[in-house]
Amino acid sequence: MAKNLLLVEDEPGLVMTLTDLLSAEGYLVETAGDGQTALDLAGQNIFSLIILDVMLPIKNGFDVCRELRQQGIRTPVLMLTARGQVVDKVLGLKLGADDYLTKPFEPLELLARVEALLRRVPTDQTGSAAVFKFGSVAVDFRTTQVKFHSRRVELSAREYQLLCYFIRNIGTTLSREQLLRKVWDYEAEIQTRTVDVHVALLRQKLETDPKNPTHFLTVRGLGYRFVDHAEKSG
Repeated sequence: MAKNLLLVEDEPGLVMTLTDLLSAEGYLVETAGDGQTALDLAGQNIFSLIILDVMLPIKNGFDVCRELRQQGIRTPVLMLTARGQVVDKVLGLKLGADDYLTKPFEPLELLARVEALLRRVPTDQTGSAAVFKFGSVAVDFRTTQVKFHSRRVELSAREYQLLCYFIRNIGTTLSREQLLRKVWDYEAEIQTRTVDVHVALLRQKLETDPKNPTHFLTVRGLGYRFVDHAEKSG
């Protein structure tokens, strides 16, 4: 079945180019030229992926991403930005985006990012139990809902995938490069700052004291390790 994508971009030339590119790969593409239209479409339809430009009329991409997550829409979001500043990329990730691509970009790289984001973690491979609990967190693999102290926590699709991968590898030290390959599906060399940002977000949302984590641990010089008890390491 063809994947249904929402392309949110206000440059007509780029809209035409990307629509042709994605359609040629078998994707069904719907477009929006401003942030409010994008929100309306995302609320009325189910998309496999949203490609979201930052600079948009009415509502910018950051606001759209924030409101999507506040509405409980977990659709993976790939943000497009003409800005090269790290702070913009980090802000997008913190607001719930799953990946970002800086303009100008090569068509093949866009396709690679899209394919990577569409490779979702199957919920039935996360573990034998329907619900996994650690500390004050409960992860329901059937509904993909995550609760902290019995309150629902909104995670982006990428944050949820990272959490599931950690759970499937309890107690194992995982390098940043390994996490990029297994969770982000990247074969090329990508900045590991992406992993650090997402781990920090999981700590903020699921740790009682994010500055002194007891579950998402840093293993100095190696990477990260997930544990389901209060043991600390490194």
